[in-house]
Amino acid sequence: MATLSSLGRSVPLVVILGATGTGKSRLALELGRRLRGEIVSADSMQEGTVCSAADGDFVTSSTTRKEELEKLDFQELYARLVEVDPEMAEKLHPHDKRKVARSLQIYEETGIPHSKLLLQQREEEGGGPLGGALRFPQPCIFWLHADLSVLDERLDHRVDEMLAAGLLEELNSFHKQYNQQKIAKNSQDYQHGIFQSIGFKEFHEYLISETSSSEIREKLLTQGITALKQVTKRYARKQNKWVRNRFLKRPGVNVPSVYGLDVTVVSQWEEMVLQPALQIIESFLKGETPVALPLTMAQDQNDGKRNRRVCELCDKIILGDQEWKAHLKSKNHQYHLKRKRRAEAQLNTHTYSDSENTA
Repeated sequence: MATLSSLGRSVPLVVILGATGTGKSRLALELGRRLRGEIVSADSMQEGTVCSAADGDFVTSSTTRKEELEKLDFQELYARLVEVDPEMAEKLHPHDKRKVARSLQIYEETGIPHSKLLLQQREEEGGGPLGGALRFPQPCIFWLHADLSVLDERLDHRVDEMLAAGLLEELNSFHKQYNQQKIAKNSQDYQHGIFQSIGFKEFHEYLISETSSSEIREKLLTQGITALKQVTKRYARKQNKWVRNRFLKRPGVNVPSVYGLDVTVVSQWEEMVLQPALQIIESFLKGETPVALPLTMAQDQNDGKRNRRVCELCDKIILGDQEWKAHLKSKNHQYHLKRKRRAEAQLNTHTYSDSENTA
């Protein structure tokens, strides 16, 4: 097989998705080495690794402005979007800060409303999937997945390895330098910055128990380790759910193909993961359709995904026909509906009584 760099065609953007512990970094490093490409990692709270094998510098979109936008009040954000892109504002929920901020960021970076960019993409390139503007057309997307029981065992082992490598020492050092004083002032906040990352708050009780007995500290340590393993596995499931919902269950117009790579058996990594990935990329380079079939996209046949309704009873804005049906069946809506019916019944009773008295 000819080397990928000698095929005379621009190498596509390669995106590697997957839960923590599935080997995204390993695959990205190997592909980057073979394709002589640059690797960009989006890790931690945004688990996922991006490998760019294109010639030249890989320009990443700035996240600084987006973070600044997301710090603003949702009403102010939405008001800005209504002003610069009313068509996109009509499609988004006012409380969805992430998507509203993303649309504003696209407008500020390009000078073109997000809604017009999407329209241009559909007309010229086949469309931008997932409601976002594609900077790189036709990306090659891989999803690394594994049997859940195997992944759980792997994640437990990974936590044990982290502990053996000095995790507790690192946590203690960080606690004394940056966190101890905040706790003393009762100003600790685990909802912002590095403190919201998995692996720190789970050991909070242990870290502040320096004056406790060794027996109590040992118990708190065990609880912290158990909590870390549980939240890590829970996070892995959340990541897989995100991929399924974002790419498979509710894709946008002409969503890119996503190729699944089974990483369950580590001993078969070369033949089950690396070689299939290289073969798929080679097909992209040649402008051919890969032999491997992409994961099946469960197309949503409901055309009313962006229909907007207002529930006056609950004082809520609902986007989408399916979401509206679910809202009508929700406990909150049923509660307000019963209250309205009771009030109407009481009003009718009083009106009838007044009529009898008048007669």
